[in-house]
Amino acid sequence: MRGIMDYKKLRDMVSHRVTFDFDSGAKVIGTIASCMPASGPVQMLVLSKVQVLDNAKNVIAKYAELPLVPNNLIGFQTTEGPL
Repeated sequence: MRGIMDYKKLRDMVSHRVTFDFDSGAKVIGTIASCMPASGPVQMLVLSKVQVLDNAKNVIAKYAELPLVPNNLIGFQTTEGPL
């Protein structure tokens, strides 16, 4: 999906192979195994048979199963550790 995501539609894609594109050019490709919570907008997915690709389309990691938050990241910060 490109552009604005309708997170509710992800629930209809359970058992489908889906590609998630990131602004860096990286991709996560996997089959949607489940969605959470049980109803409403999807906040988390579990993907199976996952491949992570870099911006040159090289497979850099494979996972049997991977939890994924499909929402737009708006920032990050140090929670613990050296500053």
